Amino acid sequence: MKGALLVAGTTSDAGKSVVVAGICRMLARRGVRVAPFKAQNMSNNSVVTLDGGEIGRAQALQARACGLEPSVRFNPVLLKPGSDRRSQLVVRGRAVGTVGAADYIRHRRELRAVVAAELAALRAEFDVVICEGAGSPAEINLRATDLANMGLARAARLPVLLVGDIDRGGVLAHLFGTLAILEPEDQRLISGFVINKFRGARELLRPGLDRLTELTGRPTVGVLPYAEDLWIDAEDSLGTLADAPVGRPSPPVGTEWLTVAAVRLPRISNSTDVEALACEPGVAVRWVSDPSRLAGADLVVVPGSKATVSDLRWLRRTGIADALRARAAAGGPILGICGGYQMLGTRIIDHVESDVGEVEGLGLFDLTIEFAESKVLRRSAGCAEGITVHGYEIHHGRVVHRGDPAWLTVEGEPEGSARGAVWGTHLHGLLESDQLRRSWLRTVAVAAGRTGFVVAEDISVDAVRSAQLDLLADLVEDHLDIAELERLLSTGAPTDLPTLATDAVPAGGPATRQDMGVI
Repeated sequence: MKGALLVAGTTSDAGKSVVVAGICRMLARRGVRVAPFKAQNMSNNSVVTLDGGEIGRAQALQARACGLEPSVRFNPVLLKPGSDRRSQLVVRGRAVGTVGAADYIRHRRELRAVVAAELAALRAEFDVVICEGAGSPAEINLRATDLANMGLARAARLPVLLVGDIDRGGVLAHLFGTLAILEPEDQRLISGFVINKFRGARELLRPGLDRLTELTGRPTVGVLPYAEDLWIDAEDSLGTLADAPVGRPSPPVGTEWLTVAAVRLPRISNSTDVEALACEPGVAVRWVSDPSRLAGADLVVVPGSKATVSDLRWLRRTGIADALRARAAAGGPILGICGGYQMLGTRIIDHVESDVGEVEGLGLFDLTIEFAESKVLRRSAGCAEGITVHGYEIHHGRVVHRGDPAWLTVEGEPEGSARGAVWGTHLHGLLESDQLRRSWLRTVAVAAGRTGFVVAEDISVDAVRSAQLDLLADLVEDHLDIAELERLLSTGAPTDLPTLATDAVPAGGPATRQDMGVI
């Protein structure tokens, strides 16, 4: 088997990432040398790679599905939104500036060359490359600058599978409409449809699938069932809805639950840090966005942020800042991670991210943070309480004063802060260190007065993640037309695919079935 294809989606969060991960894992289990590729990603959930850059977390998971270490090659362009209009531009793992829509247009030629070179190199090295689109190819207002959807497919002559999420409703219309709105040359590469998160009787869906094939000339290559156990390593903040649970809490080992309130910051980054807590039996993690939700929680987590000063203002405006101060004064456990850690300090000096100069923090730590132009990007190993820990750092803020004891030692240097039942660290992924997580949760439970909470001794976050990848591969094996997938990889998009005549719609009037017919 030799080839490449693109998995696109009718919407953001349609299931592109998990379908790519599932295909990659399925092929890798069959001995195929396979690699993932996402030309351009927009996400604040990122990881540090072995080659010293950062990529979207979903591409790191997909690399793992392939049996590979994460590399900047798998996600050469990353946009990290810091506001509604500006994003940090990361190229080949390194931040090169901040861009808006107009700036990005100016970069497109250079970025297109970067994307083309990386994809060509991967295709030369691996048997198969499974590419993931970004957002939706139906965003025709962005077609001229598109690097990740039909722009990539056209440039590399990739067959495209279009994924729709049936949970959102109207999936058949989404699939048909996405195809219909594309220009003919783009349409000719859409080779089949995949429906994601299906629940119910397949025979009830069959008439709709048959009609979709009649209208478009394309098969539905697979109908993947809804699997509630798939939740770890979310692609972006779309899954971090306020008042929503994280994962699927399993019953406690002891007699009491431990409840965790994770603050859903407006510009949250690396929201996946709390997923390790949600893997533990008896630990119920929930995203919160108002102070009333903090009151009954045993632990509050303030996660990372791509706009630390702006999110700090939001904490004050919502009343969460006052609730955190009151909680700390009463001895209630709090954990701050990266940007959340910085907010818990005394001062933040920022002439880089927000350019507002000096601002007052929440004062839960004697800590001064100063932002630098260069970003700290490193995978780190260290220890806490004699326990080996691992994690990674992605931040502009540096500790220039720490008056409290360090919580950890990383690469031989003090890291983080600890004061009473308040802890802070710059390390993402720290809680995936199983032994530390267990030890720390025991301390949290004592501080919260949960004497009936018992930490499980056999939970491995790494094993949970591997099991989810295998579940994805099983779903692909069982519910995707593997023969059709192999044919698309080997021969590309069929040459006889019809296009839909969108230019035949009468001006000022609705399209009839004839107007939108297959030509």
